[in-house]
Amino acid sequence: MQLKLQYDKGTLLIQGDVRVPNSNWDARSGAYRALALHYVDIIEYLENSHINFVDEALKLLPVPHLLPRTTLRDYQRDALDSWIQAGKRGTIVLPTGAGKTIVAVGAIGRLQVPTLVIVPTLDLLEQWRGTLAGEFGIEIGAFGGGDNLLKPLTVSTYNSAYLRAVELGNRFGLVVFDEVHHLPATGYRHIAEMFLSRARLGLTATYEREDGLHSELKRLIGGKVYELTVQDLAEEHLSGYDVAHRFVDLEPDEAKEYSRCHSIFTDYLAHRNVTLRTQHDFAQFIRRSSWDPEGRKALLARNRALDIALNSRAKMEALKELLVEYPSEQTIIFTQHNKLVYRIARTFLIPAITHTTFKDERREILNRFRDGEYRMIVTSKVLDEGVDVPEASQAIILSGTGSSREFIQRLGRVLRKREGKRARLTEIVTRDTTEARMSHRRKRKWGSAENAP
Repeated sequence: MQLKLQYDKGTLLIQGDVRVPNSNWDARSGAYRALALHYVDIIEYLENSHINFVDEALKLLPVPHLLPRTTLRDYQRDALDSWIQAGKRGTIVLPTGAGKTIVAVGAIGRLQVPTLVIVPTLDLLEQWRGTLAGEFGIEIGAFGGGDNLLKPLTVSTYNSAYLRAVELGNRFGLVVFDEVHHLPATGYRHIAEMFLSRARLGLTATYEREDGLHSELKRLIGGKVYELTVQDLAEEHLSGYDVAHRFVDLEPDEAKEYSRCHSIFTDYLAHRNVTLRTQHDFAQFIRRSSWDPEGRKALLARNRALDIALNSRAKMEALKELLVEYPSEQTIIFTQHNKLVYRIARTFLIPAITHTTFKDERREILNRFRDGEYRMIVTSKVLDEGVDVPEASQAIILSGTGSSREFIQRLGRVLRKREGKRARLTEIVTRDTTEARMSHRRKRKWGSAENAP
């Protein structure tokens, strides 16, 4: 009996009396079944074993000749070549503003196969549709935000791709995962598992995840195949930049309350012999606080202490000094929490963007910032990724996390190259607090890239 491969509900069905690697017997269908993810390996095994088979699994969309209009820069071409040499699988890591989208455009032009681009936000969906339409001059499909249009080049949100993986999993020869660090998340990883696509391209500015799940990417789409950092591209392809820190002190009443809350937290850890070194450790502590009243008290005290450090009153004066010192810079102010966003917006009469800002209002604010009508905007984490932010020359971080990803994303917002420009990022940190230790931890990861005191 000749072996037959079919695509069935996000899996590969192998009909015939041959067990192939990564498959299991499915008594209900009377055939072996494997994750669609293993399609390429199974094909290779059958060919190398000289086993006759019929492949009815792939049902690729017909695709016109795709000729991109943009010529790749040298490093973009090197990145694409490295990905192709790695078997057309893996992740390319480039800083924000370095043209990751154009690398994907180059891959589509090289492969000439129907392509699905998967993105985390609706803003990115629209940006990708516009870029692909401009590059190839054809209508671009979309799934997400009410759109339901299948085309040879289609863009989907991660959520929609997950919901539609069963029906789309055998229609595309290439899948591009933008902001690929999202892919290992529970649920999203099933997208990669349910697609047959031979070619898989991940794009990100920050490959590592704090929870270590980036190791899953090698299984899902291949490992890291090319990487350049901000330092590699600064001055030539990205703006030169300076990074600085300004330290402020808690006011006496803040310091007293911070010390009280921080002591409750650290005393609990010491008395219960609890160590917090990893995200897993902290998750365990959170779970413990759900049944341990003292643990709950310690968690609330920890959160209160961190809130005091992140939102210290002296930061407002330091911010005022910076805005006076650099009055002509197009400035984006970042904070960790919305409370400080609104406080800054009221104090300095600066437009604010948070997750509650309506889409049309956000677009208007960003357009006015782009046109120079607004010189400053303040935001929380909503502009870290997934939004096309206009060119700026100064970023000010009033509060954040110890995450190097967050720092790199915020720095990337001011690195678009312009003649005569030198970008600046200043982090305002409360001295002798948990925030200072978080900043130091992030600085260690970022390393020698910080070229200011």
